[in-house]
Amino acid sequence: MKIAIACDEKNLDSTISKLGGRSPFYQIFDNGEFVETVKNPFATGAGGAGYSVAYMMADMGIDLIVAGKIGENMASALQERGIKWEEIDENMKISELVKKFSEN
Repeated sequence: MKIAIACDEKNLDSTISKLGGRSPFYQIFDNGEFVETVKNPFATGAGGAGYSVAYMMADMGIDLIVAGKIGENMASALQERGIKWEEIDENMKISELVKKFSEN
């Protein structure tokens, strides 16, 4: 499973971002292994960030997006693209979250 985790910093000790579409970065993991950090080009600017991120993640082959909060528009766009999402406590560190998903 390929997972994108919204985060505020580039490192794996970052906490999960409370923002879905406006998260500064996404940590990408494939089957529990770190793949890359992606800077969110839609973090600032005009509206439509959630839609844009959903389409970007679909193009990357992401199966699941995790953030502190996924807005209604982003959720709709994710559903349209067949991507699952999960809202999770933004105080959890990314390393803890990856371990949780790896155990399931």
